[in-house]
Amino acid sequence: MDYKDTLLMPKTKFKMRGGLVNKEPEMQKKWEEQNLYEKKLKLNEGNTPYVLHDGPPYANGALHMGHALNKIIKDIIIRNKQMRGYYAPYVPGWDTHGLPIEQALTNKGVDRKSMSIEEFRNKCIEFADTQIDQQREGFKRMGIDGEWDNPYVTYKPEFEAAQIRVLKDMVEKGLIYKGKKPIYWSPVSESSLAEAELEYKDKRSPSIYVGFNVADGKGILDEGVQMVIWTTTPWTIPSNSGIAVHPELNYVQINYEGQEYVVAEALLDHFCEEVEFDKDKVTRTKEIKGSELEYVTTKHPLYDRTSLVVLGEHVTTEAGTGCVHTAPGHGDDDFIIGQKYELDVISPVDDKGVFTDEAGKYSGLFYDDANKVITEDLEAAGALVKLGFYTHSYPHDWRTKTPVIFRATPQWFASIKNVREDILQAVMDTEFQVEWNQKRMYNMIKNRGDWVISRQRVWGVPLPFFYAEDGQEIVDATAIEHVASLFEVHGSNIWFEWDAKDLLPEGFTHEGSPNGEFTKEKDIMDVWFDSGSTHRGVLTVRDNLTYPADLYFEGSDQYRGWFNSSIITSVATKGIAPYKELLSHGFVMDGQGKKMSKSLGNVILPEKIMKQMGADIIRLWVMSSDFEEDVRISDDILKQVSEVYRKIRNTFRFLLGNVSDFNPSTDAIAYDELKEVDQFMLQRFNEMVNLMRDCYDRYDYVTMYQSLQNFINVDLSNFYLDYGKDILYIEKQDAHIRRSMQTVLYAILTGLNRLLAPVLVHTAEEIYQHTPYTEMESVHLEYLPEAKEVDTALTAKWKHFMDVRDDVLKALEEARNDKVIGKSLEAKVYVTQPNGMNYSDINGRLEQLFIVSQVEVVESLEDGKQYDNIKVKVVHAEGTRCERCWNYSTAPSIDGGEDDICPRCRKVVDQL
Repeated sequence: MDYKDTLLMPKTKFKMRGGLVNKEPEMQKKWEEQNLYEKKLKLNEGNTPYVLHDGPPYANGALHMGHALNKIIKDIIIRNKQMRGYYAPYVPGWDTHGLPIEQALTNKGVDRKSMSIEEFRNKCIEFADTQIDQQREGFKRMGIDGEWDNPYVTYKPEFEAAQIRVLKDMVEKGLIYKGKKPIYWSPVSESSLAEAELEYKDKRSPSIYVGFNVADGKGILDEGVQMVIWTTTPWTIPSNSGIAVHPELNYVQINYEGQEYVVAEALLDHFCEEVEFDKDKVTRTKEIKGSELEYVTTKHPLYDRTSLVVLGEHVTTEAGTGCVHTAPGHGDDDFIIGQKYELDVISPVDDKGVFTDEAGKYSGLFYDDANKVITEDLEAAGALVKLGFYTHSYPHDWRTKTPVIFRATPQWFASIKNVREDILQAVMDTEFQVEWNQKRMYNMIKNRGDWVISRQRVWGVPLPFFYAEDGQEIVDATAIEHVASLFEVHGSNIWFEWDAKDLLPEGFTHEGSPNGEFTKEKDIMDVWFDSGSTHRGVLTVRDNLTYPADLYFEGSDQYRGWFNSSIITSVATKGIAPYKELLSHGFVMDGQGKKMSKSLGNVILPEKIMKQMGADIIRLWVMSSDFEEDVRISDDILKQVSEVYRKIRNTFRFLLGNVSDFNPSTDAIAYDELKEVDQFMLQRFNEMVNLMRDCYDRYDYVTMYQSLQNFINVDLSNFYLDYGKDILYIEKQDAHIRRSMQTVLYAILTGLNRLLAPVLVHTAEEIYQHTPYTEMESVHLEYLPEAKEVDTALTAKWKHFMDVRDDVLKALEEARNDKVIGKSLEAKVYVTQPNGMNYSDINGRLEQLFIVSQVEVVESLEDGKQYDNIKVKVVHAEGTRCERCWNYSTAPSIDGGEDDICPRCRKVVDQL
């Protein structure tokens, strides 16, 4: 007889193959039709709010894996909070102003010079909109949920008005000023740059030692002695107006072949090696304290003027000569010391990096080309001590990838020094997952100079400042508020379309404009001021958001970027940080840890993965990544993740198939009446619930990923589900032992699915729709399982037994290799009692737990093999194999009798 129809085999329509590529878009469409995002918010309306404020990605270019990592982690965080009962909206945003869009339009053939500023800005808006649409669809395809139809965009009038009001508040507090200071300048993009817009790359520069002849030694140095400076920027020599020495350093005057030189004593040997002086011919003629050299004057080697010797604490003995070339127009330390000593701020270089007429004979030369000419002139003047070349880390414009220069220009600044202590306190009041990141942020603010907020571009928010007829700048809060109100209605293009008088309040007067004529500032605001104002332009104006936000989460580069600009503007205007907690992620590298680039051919795009594998595979990869460090991705890594996904999916398929005839409201067994092995598995699952909830709280997804795999592979697949087949398939449908196990399977199925729903959003939904007796419209309207107290005594006892069981499994595998048995049900095992427990303590059949046909417990086993916990001997099972359950039985009815199934199976079959 064929007993197949008498078995209770798994039944489910949940497919083994995911088919994510086709299913996911259909699911997303259904969620939109259901207004699922709105329903989630409605479900938690009135509950504790939780706001993760979205840092705006730039609206330019295809999405890359860094975008995917960033947005998916945000989505996991928010979905977890929603499933914990928090009112957690998600408002995505885009950064739209700045040079990249201008460059993208130029690359597309847009001729900026052939159109008005307003026309060009409208082209920028059109381009930004197309990029936003493309990126939005990509994010939605990843399963990211949020207010996609109502994002915040930095070019929108309401946002620009809010940004202007942030500036106004800073003006009212005296934090905004205009000054001529050396700033980072990109000759290629013809714009100033913030520190956050720099990247450092190696650059080969000329390395020159130059002697400045003493003009007035103040009785300390003789006329004609050369104070030697060292620089890798010969082009700044025309701007030299001083030489800085450290007051506490010792300096020496030496004679070499009749010429006297002055250098720091600590650098004398280094200097001699660098300029190739024969040390045997070097004679020390005088020792001088640095402080004694103050106000000595030297002759500039190229111009008919003097350079003053000044004292500076910034002078070090790490390199050079200890006599530091000082050009206040081209260096921050130089400028500061120059202010103290009233040195001339000379910066004869224009926006394109070309020398102006102020540079004399070098007029018209590009600064880098001037290096050679100036060096030759120094040699001709007898001032060049040594020329060499030096490869060093040098700041580059992170967009054009070209070297930048330090150049003194009139710029608008936001004062940091006046609010530095308040910002530092706000950093200390902020929660960080990694303590080092707090120190990093603290030191960035501590060492940061004043913020250059002006840029010489047209695609951005105009600086709302005016100039009087006499050239005096007008920084007036009332006028700024008026501009903000105009921008709110008309957008910022009116700044370029309207006359200055039409942008000012009616009847506005100023002493510097007796005729009532005004002009407008031409510069725009730094784009970091745009994004740094989102706390005002988004958090405080959206009814469903809160300020400060609970969390800002972006890439680790944003400690110098968005995190930085946001806390400055927030503390400066409101006295608090805009975030309660800061979290960051690393960069996405290829499988070898290399940066992805088209030239290396190692770029992996999320769009391609989603077309080949589905979004849930990317989301599972994110879960597997230790994101606080740089993470890796490759085809091999994705294949490994896909294998894990298949294991997860097949485990859920087994669970679904074996609860198809289980109604939790009528068939569930009370905990105290569960079989002890089922109680143990429920306790193990409770441990998983607690662990995964804790991992969500700590953003520790990699631990969750590893623990999930262990639970599925070891606890479920290798033990509980394998053990359970003899019960689920063989026993009577409503047998207590079967319902006991189904009670636990259903709890694990529904609970584990909810725990995974923030990560595997599509697969969890599919599982939910195939789960019998669910109550909600979607798994995403469910809550996570609550944390449970774990019966540690029970779990400890059973974990000990599981170690014993591992010994039996090892013995079975060895017996299988020795051809003693084939399948484990062909085995009879002899086992000794383990230390620390007794088999009688285990309330379950050892045959089922070991998945063998017979078990005999013996006091000693001379011919058995000793394993970690017990001795084991494996022989072939006795009796006859049951044709229904495949266990071997010695019952008379089957072993030599007339029946072909064991008594247990016969009892079940006869009741059908």
